[in-house]
Amino acid sequence: MNTTTQPSTHSTSSTGTSSGGGMLQIQPYLFFNGRCDEALEFYQRTLGATTTMLMRFKDCPEPANCPPGCDEKIMHAAFRVGATELFASDGCCDTAAQFQGVSLSLTVRNEAEAQRTFTALADGGEVRMPLSRTFFSPSFGMVADRFGVAWMVYVVPATA
Repeated sequence: MNTTTQPSTHSTSSTGTSSGGGMLQIQPYLFFNGRCDEALEFYQRTLGATTTMLMRFKDCPEPANCPPGCDEKIMHAAFRVGATELFASDGCCDTAAQFQGVSLSLTVRNEAEAQRTFTALADGGEVRMPLSRTFFSPSFGMVADRFGVAWMVYVVPATA
């Protein structure tokens, strides 16, 4: 068994640019397994998200690769929350969505916005850490929304 590791041909500088000159970007891709339409509507209401792209399985140019019975389900969507773009899909629609080992951190402007956002995300979900003052934030809390997506709501402390 050969365990030699070859050097990467795609190096990254300390500024986050690839050696090819383009910016590297990490974008969360959330699979809602049949509830993507509902999730996008929920995030529009609670976070002011805007859907920037949406493709249903019925519109796929390669229908043989699509799960049966999912024509109206979302194959791929892009949506924005503030300056962040996220991707979403119904996936294969064959199991319940599981979002384990990751949380989305949502930074808001002030405590009132934190309370409003936290309460909206908690509706039908589970509060994991109530919104409260911490040593690092005037308002921080953790919640899993009704789809199981974990959120950390955070207010940046005022500078002295």
